[in-house]
Amino acid sequence: MALLWNSSLTATVLEVYPAGQIQTLASAIRLARDGDTIRVNAGTYREYNIRVDRAVTIEGKDFPTLDAAGQGQILEIVASGVTISGLHFTGTPVSFIKEPAAILLNNVRDCRILNNQFTANFFAVYAAKSHHCSIAGNRIVGNATDLTSAGNGVHLWYCHDMVIENNLVRGHRDGVYLEFVTNSTIIENHSEHNLRYGLHFMYSDSCRYEHNAFVGNGAGVAVMYTHHVEMIDNDFQDSWGGASYGLLLKDIRFSEIINNRFTANSIGIHIEGSDNIHIEHNRFVGNGWAIKIMANCLGDDIVNNDFIDNSFQVATNSRQTNSSFSGNYWSTYRGFDLNRDGFGDVPYRPVSLFSLLVESNPPTLVLLRSLLISALDLAERVLPTLTPEALVDSKPRMRPIG
Repeated sequence: MALLWNSSLTATVLEVYPAGQIQTLASAIRLARDGDTIRVNAGTYREYNIRVDRAVTIEGKDFPTLDAAGQGQILEIVASGVTISGLHFTGTPVSFIKEPAAILLNNVRDCRILNNQFTANFFAVYAAKSHHCSIAGNRIVGNATDLTSAGNGVHLWYCHDMVIENNLVRGHRDGVYLEFVTNSTIIENHSEHNLRYGLHFMYSDSCRYEHNAFVGNGAGVAVMYTHHVEMIDNDFQDSWGGASYGLLLKDIRFSEIINNRFTANSIGIHIEGSDNIHIEHNRFVGNGWAIKIMANCLGDDIVNNDFIDNSFQVATNSRQTNSSFSGNYWSTYRGFDLNRDGFGDVPYRPVSLFSLLVESNPPTLVLLRSLLISALDLAERVLPTLTPEALVDSKPRMRPIG
């Protein structure tokens, strides 16, 4: 029967079966009213361009598959208060004109996309002009091989007060993309092996991302043209390549980077045209460059961090600097602590002469392990003449912080 049971006078549960009275999700939505639940039972449903225009809960049993078979997007949600859970979405087509998604949230609020599976979609979840929605507990796996034919795992545009939580995102262009998004939280996600960025911010102010892992992406995270972003307790790992980094900051303001781990990236953090950034209690281990900070940055402070076994600790593009370092641990520091207060008595200059040479002439990197370069750096430490005079840690720690 179409109607399994009455939960009240106003809410019902409608059952969808491949060979039942209601055989498609689209049919069930046409029969439903606000507050109803639609239960989709196991099977494969070849449906696309389904419009969800009433406040219903759609739940899957044993992950039934909604397969667009390359014909279009699957669900467009235009009603607020919709919950989608327990479904498997696949088969949205690549398009160079439109942005077909498995689920499109279109100008809605208070919707929840929970515990679904997405495989081989152009875009998985796309939210436009929506707010107070949650995208949580989903497994989002794409099969992108080049940027031109790849969409994003989770894409937010002109949204606010959104929560993206505990999702696995893999194999897309960007794992998570935010543009013109405010007051939103990205928490406890695992974004790996995406072609471009694990997480990409553009013009998205007053957001917070914490407890995420960005592993093996083209680059970990890019935050651009934004202010008041909190980046806390994340892992940035294994982003290698000529233009790869754990974290890119470009033209951002008044933001914090605290308690993160940057491990085995070409560049841990690249900072360009960014002002008043506070970087504290982070751990940089085994990167090519721990930090590249350009001279057009103003008022950034890098304090109480650990820099361990990086090929270069810090690089810049000028002898002038408007940022400060203090209280950091540097594994390459060779000073002493006569008063035993835990800090070196001799200041540490984290920019080596060789790093300046590489910055202006990249092919010289092949000389990294040569005796000549070691001698040059030793001479520069004894009598600094070319490295930035102001870029110095006057209070280097003798031991790692944690």
